[in-house]
Order: sequence, then C-alpha cells, then structure tokens
Amino acid sequence: MEILLARDMGFCWGVRRAIDIMERTAAERGEIVSLGPIVHNPQVVRELEEKGVRTNSEVIDGNEALVAITAHGARPEVLQDARARDTEVIDTTCPIVTRSQRWARKMAGEGFTVIVFGDRDHREVQGVLGWAGPNGLALADGEPIPEGLPARVAVISQTTQSPKRFAEFLSRLVHQQANKINELRVINTLCDVTSSQQAAARDLAQEVDVMLIVGGRSSANTRHLLEVCEDEKVTAYHVESAAEVKTDWLKGCRRLGITAGASTPDSAIEAVVTHAQRIAAELQTVNNRHTLPRGHNRS
Repeated sequence: MEILLARDMGFCWGVRRAIDIMERTAAERGEIVSLGPIVHNPQVVRELEEKGVRTNSEVIDGNEALVAITAHGARPEVLQDARARDTEVIDTTCPIVTRSQRWARKMAGEGFTVIVFGDRDHREVQGVLGWAGPNGLALADGEPIPEGLPARVAVISQTTQSPKRFAEFLSRLVHQQANKINELRVINTLCDVTSSQQAAARDLAQEVDVMLIVGGRSSANTRHLLEVCEDEKVTAYHVESAAEVKTDWLKGCRRLGITAGASTPDSAIEAVVTHAQRIAAELQTVNNRHTLPRGHNRS
C-alpha cells in the first residue's frame, strides 16, 4: 500500500502563533489560564497544560492574574470583564479572525444586519456575533434563510468554511431574497490556509482509495476536510489519534491518502502514518500466507 500525504495540511500559522505566545508567556511569567481550549485538539491542550497553560471556561472567575484569549477569539464582553477585574489579557486571536470581528463591528455600526455563515455554536462564530451585537445572526450550511431580513445585509463567513459552500450559500441568499434586500455587502473572511488545505485534500482524494483525516473531534476545519473528501466520493474517515485507524478500513487499499486539520500537530500526523504502515505490513504478511507458490496444486 502506498501512502500519500496532502501537499498542505496540519498546523496553520495562526495556530502556531497562538501556541508560541502562550508557551513563551507561561515560561516567562508562570501559569496562565486559557479561556477555553487554545485549539480543538486534545493532544495540543494536554501538552500545553504540562507547560503551564491551564484551560478554564469562558467565564473569568476573578482569581486569575493572567488569562489568554485563544486563536478562535472571544466576544468583546470577555475583554471588558477582564479589564473591569484588573486581569491582564494575552490576546492570541488569529489575525484573520480579528479581521472578521472588525468587519462585523463595522457593518453592524453602519446599520447592516450581519449574517455569519457558519456553526453558531462554534467559539469563533460566537465571538464574531458578539462584535456584531444585536444586528448579528448565524446561518449554517443548508439552514433555511429566514423571511423578513432587513433591507441592508452584510455577509461574512466563519474562516474555516469551504469556499464552495460559502458561494452556494450566497447564491441561495440572492435567489431567495433579491426582491427584499436593497443593499448587500459580502466580505471575504475565509482563511487562505484553510482554503489551500481543502484544495489539497480534494486533489488527493481523487488519487486514492481511502482518505484519513487527522484532527480533533470538535475541530471545525477538520470536519470540513472530511466533507471535502466525501464530496469527491472517496471512502474517508476522521480520526483523532492513530489508535482509531482500523485494519478493516485498509483492506484492499492500494493508495491511502492522509491529511490533517489546521490544529493538528505534526506528531499526531506522524503517528497515524506509522500506524498505517504497520497495518499495511500486517496485511501484506497475511496475503503472503494465503498466496500459494507457483505450480502448487490445491488437490
């Protein structure tokens, strides 16, 4: 079995930046509290805890001297609450997410209703909605577009969404609401790295028999990679760790493709590759045992 890796996968620069900031701050100043997991990957969270980065809820309880906003960003109330308590904040929000927040605030301030295309329960989307205030709402892929939208609408996207699905949503919005919306603003807030990883996954999925997508269960960008591969009609599996890869998945597989979400560390990818190689070797051994030597007569 041949194992092929996507040309673009794993940690994005925004995640690396956030991790570097938290690790450096903890090393220099002692334990810090991350308001929520820094990224949606349990291995990374555990490694950071060992280095002095403790994870807490989004609510500041007032006992922390130093807290950190994660790469996903936060609602403005979180920052306001921290300042009110004289708690120092280390902001590791991905700059691309910060751009989304600023656009949400600007558009809402100009009287637009801000639609965020994405998962309303995701922390990034929750944060962006906070910057839009009462003028913001989130709509997920496939979710009905509400009737009675105001005449002025601005649309931005969760940064990790698929460009294809964002475009399909915009087309649906215009088709259904063209006679009601007088002014429509579309701001491209998609992450270039995420888009590049999705394109790489799509290309690889066309060349292999099976795809493995490595990343945290709650990682939105990892789930979107799985969706991209499934759109290409290839058998695809989302795994969080190497131990989840099943032998049955790889039986008869000649070419295996592997990609990983933007919050997946290199160590997790390497572990999956090693495990897949081990399974391939075991399957080859079994095949050799069942292959009769040339000239052998079963009778």
